[in-house]
Parts: sequence; C-alpha cells; structure tokens
Amino acid sequence: MSKFFDELMESVQEMDEILRGEKKPSREFYVDALQVKQIRKATGMTQAKFAALIDVQLGTLRNWEQGRRQPTGPAKALLKAIHNDPVHVLSALAD
Repeated sequence: MSKFFDELMESVQEMDEILRGEKKPSREFYVDALQVKQIRKATGMTQAKFAALIDVQLGTLRNWEQGRRQPTGPAKALLKAIHNDPVHVLSALAD
C-alpha cells in the first residue's frame, strides 16, 4: 500500500511541475483534423450519425474534420476513448 501511495504522490508532484512549466509531459494526446476524420471513419459511421452518437452538432464535427476548430475538454476525451477502445465505448454510447 505504501508503494502505491509513493507512486501516486510522485505522479502528483510531476503533474504539478508540468503545470508550472518546469517539466514537459512524457506524452500528450493531440486530436487534429485528420485524426477526427480517421476516428469517425474507423467506426464506419457517416458524419451525421457519428455527431449524433457523441452528441455534438453536425457542423461542429465538420469543423473539427476540416481543421477549422479543435475538439476540447469532454469531446476530446471522448474521441480519445473511441480511438483507444472503439468497441466498448461505442457500445456504451449506443445503450
């Protein structure tokens, strides 16, 4: 238990250093226009169906795919989850 707590505290300290700009993150997930389109196409869905599934306006999805806007916050996290585990995430969203 102590080892787990030590690792957790080390992780929290590292996060704090990253937020203060003292350290670079070891990995980052960027969602660019090409990735949004690839993520959607991998599901086999049309833009309209995918937008409805993730509960965003069709125009918003089009803007993401065309690079005019970038997904942020929960939308970015949802796209990342779909990218990493499409079967389970899409199944959960369909229920």
